[in-house]
Amino acid sequence: MIKPTTSVPSSPFTHSYTFPPFFSLQPNLQSRLAQLRKWSRLIQRYCRHHHIFKLSLASAIDTPLFKNSELRKRLSLQDATEVVEWMMRDEGGRRAEWIEGGGGGKEGAFWVFWKRPEEWGDVVADWVEETGQTNTVLTLYELLNGEMTLGQGTVSSGVGHGFGRCAKAYDDLEFHGMDPELFQRSLNVLVERGKARVFGSEDQQGVKFF
Repeated sequence: MIKPTTSVPSSPFTHSYTFPPFFSLQPNLQSRLAQLRKWSRLIQRYCRHHHIFKLSLASAIDTPLFKNSELRKRLSLQDATEVVEWMMRDEGGRRAEWIEGGGGGKEGAFWVFWKRPEEWGDVVADWVEETGQTNTVLTLYELLNGEMTLGQGTVSSGVGHGFGRCAKAYDDLEFHGMDPELFQRSLNVLVERGKARVFGSEDQQGVKFF
């Protein structure tokens, strides 16, 4: 059976987003850690709400994610970088990762793992079992863009985050229309577990599930 998961938030913004001090990381270590956790939660909620899988700090820093126009407050690029780097560590749950060749550092591109690759692997494996796709060969295009996965998430046009897309209504599985590179990484998790085999060329890859 497909495991129940938390519903997609109707609004990506947390309660902390309405408080001006939230937009300046505090010097007190305990307060700073609490802020880092809240910023991580906000970034994950925001990206999940908009079906975003990777961000560029240079592009995102002036979007509503980091900038509250009503409060006239914005998280600085330096503080945003600290948040992202904290998310990358074990204490931050490994919820982000610099993208190779994406610049790294202050203005670089990074993955936002509101589901980590292994968690996406679990989602795909549950869907395969639930829909009877075991021992079936499917193309990556069918899995990401085909009608058979339309119930797993729908993506519309971009929203100007460098990489972002704005989501229409979708349910808790959300892998329809997800980033192909991240989806490939999730499939590799299933390959390592002996639950899938990927074959074919890059533009015409197929997957057999076991």
